[in-house]
Amino acid sequence: MTVGTMQLNPGFHVEVKTTSHRGFAPEEIAEIAADKIISISDEADPVIRDQAKAFRENITSVLAFYMRQAVKSDRTTVYNALNDAGHKDLAEMIRRM
Repeated sequence: MTVGTMQLNPGFHVEVKTTSHRGFAPEEIAEIAADKIISISDEADPVIRDQAKAFRENITSVLAFYMRQAVKSDRTTVYNALNDAGHKDLAEMIRRM
């Protein structure tokens, strides 16, 4: 994953994340989501900051787990649609992914 950042105006921050020849993995999307959900100040009390970092790690793991489940569920839907349409060879390729 490649990350590029740009500071345009004070308080306005742009960040772009890309991959090369693949989509984002559930773990990568989970990290992006967790960063949007949980913001941790560098100036926070060290104990609170450590707790927040541990919480963000836990949230990232939970998000990644359920994203992997969503991918599996979607592949099942695609498999069934292809199989029902008579494309058993393509359906089997999807199942093996």
